Amino acid sequence: MHQSSYDKMMRFRSVFLEHCVNAPLLIYDLGSQDINGSFRSIFSEIEWRYVGIDTVAGRNVDIVVRHPYALRELPGNTADVIVSGQAFEHIQYFWITMLEIARVLKPRGLCCILAPSSGPEHRYPYDCWRFYPDGMKALAAYAHMEVLEVSTQWENLGCGDGSDQWHDSMLVCRKPDHGFWGNLASDLKRKIQHRALIMGI
Repeated sequence: MHQSSYDKMMRFRSVFLEHCVNAPLLIYDLGSQDINGSFRSIFSEIEWRYVGIDTVAGRNVDIVVRHPYALRELPGNTADVIVSGQAFEHIQYFWITMLEIARVLKPRGLCCILAPSSGPEHRYPYDCWRFYPDGMKALAAYAHMEVLEVSTQWENLGCGDGSDQWHDSMLVCRKPDHGFWGNLASDLKRKIQHRALIMGI
């Protein structure tokens, strides 16, 4: 986790969560292991519960999930917010993970994903992808999520740690609330998609 990523997540908090500082929020951070920093301090309000999620144990990991494409340890329709920074480029089939994010979010729950649009290869253990705004929009649409904001840092901002090289893309999206029956139908569609995709993985 580098400085430009931290700054973008701070902006997400300021724009989309500042009005919720006194509300109880369950916030999951996917790919939370503290390699060179974490987002935990951003979400440290008294009423908020920040939970670090990763596939391996380590610093800033509260729950270890067995499989990045089937987050069975996380119940559906429970999270108010899911964030992920600098993880999606390492996930081989990130679109399946996005379906799981949508499953775990409550209706009207928010998701913020940060991932690089450029930069050198950095395998951990894989380095598979780079992301542009159109790709982020397509990812949200694939999981039946509403896009609230999408951007790519095209210019250098003078980050002292050299993190301008990643030119991160940022997606902020929301799980729609279609009412009881509409939500049930959307959940079923995602479940069918997910079941078909994880066969053989």
